Amino acid sequence: MNISDALTEKMLMVANKISNQKHMYAIKTAFTTLMPVIITGAFCTLVVNVVCSTTTDGISLAKVGGFAWLEMFTDLFTAANYATLNFFTVAAVVLIGLELGLKNGIKGFMPGVVSLCCFVACLSTNIVATVGEETVTVAGLAKDYTAARGLFLGMIVALVSVELFTVLRKSELLKIHMPDSVPPNVTNSFNNLFPFMLTVIICAAINFTAIQVIGLSLYDIIYAFVQEPLQAVVQGLPGVMLLMFVAQIFWCVGIHGNQIIKPIRDPLLNAAIIANTEIVSQPNYSPADLNIVSMSFWDTYGNIGGSGCVIGLLIACLLFSKREDYKQVAKLSIAPNVFNISETLHFGLPIMLNPLLMIPFIITPLITMAFGYMMTVIGFADILIYAFPWTTPPLLNAWIASGGSIGTVITQLLCIVITIVVYAPFVMIANKQKIDSTEA
Repeated sequence: MNISDALTEKMLMVANKISNQKHMYAIKTAFTTLMPVIITGAFCTLVVNVVCSTTTDGISLAKVGGFAWLEMFTDLFTAANYATLNFFTVAAVVLIGLELGLKNGIKGFMPGVVSLCCFVACLSTNIVATVGEETVTVAGLAKDYTAARGLFLGMIVALVSVELFTVLRKSELLKIHMPDSVPPNVTNSFNNLFPFMLTVIICAAINFTAIQVIGLSLYDIIYAFVQEPLQAVVQGLPGVMLLMFVAQIFWCVGIHGNQIIKPIRDPLLNAAIIANTEIVSQPNYSPADLNIVSMSFWDTYGNIGGSGCVIGLLIACLLFSKREDYKQVAKLSIAPNVFNISETLHFGLPIMLNPLLMIPFIITPLITMAFGYMMTVIGFADILIYAFPWTTPPLLNAWIASGGSIGTVITQLLCIVITIVVYAPFVMIANKQKIDSTEA
């Protein structure tokens, strides 16, 4: 076995371990399921801002003469936005609990119920509000807990509570033995009673103890010492480029790189785009509060035409390749590539285990993300504020994500030009490789 084969085998082993790790799987599957929630919330905010609003800055259809009546639908779309993005963490907690419960061999909805109840048990149910000059305390859950800011607490509580519930559920001491005549569903419900009760009380007790001992709730601790530092790393250019680099390396050996990094990438980058959408829905928001790096940033600048920004490779093959196999694969890839589906190029040329094409495949998205980041920092491109389906065609996705910014669309167009420039020399070298192999 040569060095290349040994490295590939080791990477395959690592990838399999990550993919099969039950906690990573639960998070990854939950966030895949939640994508419609994110996109629906973003769509509703977009409609409020560009269709219904008569007060926000920028273009809005309601500002056009004769269309002011559209403002009446603002509350409708605001309610839908609140139900999706502002309860995103609640949905994530339930789904992670259900997925982990299945991995632990527990069928039914009980793991989801356990995770949700334990999550709420770790939150303060008192909201301090100012009414006029008077400060009052009302019962309820603050939006910070149920929206993106509470995400990491929700994820951790969901994982820990379901694992604890699973252990307690296996204890014979906590089972209630019912007569055989009792229906199985009733017996199962009674067997869940004490494990459920203990799990919820233990989680509540941990939060209570933290508040009493150090004066900080679990939410405060996890947000300050886990979520915020991770966001600072991944939502910065070096961090997101490192994630992209890791994903590309796995792709090069035939492993779906995005699936490997998904449990780390999705919670952080989705939280960023959800936060951006929420910020722009507020009047008089400050652009300085927005996150440049988000899930939409990843797809707009680092996933043009699919993983590796292979839209440039496709165009380079059509323009510069003298190899019939490259040209044929490129022609077959046009339709899927428009929707950012790139597997035909990955496995058709192929890119994987191909030292020549692996080089531009790895570096191209790093270059385009750095370029997109720079253009955003200098103000030519707008910060992306809306989520979109990853299959949305290039240029259209830039327009949607930015809320109609022409500068952002031009920036992505320049990124496409960059991808062609990077891939073209390697396609030309491949022409030479074909000639050499024929002459040999």
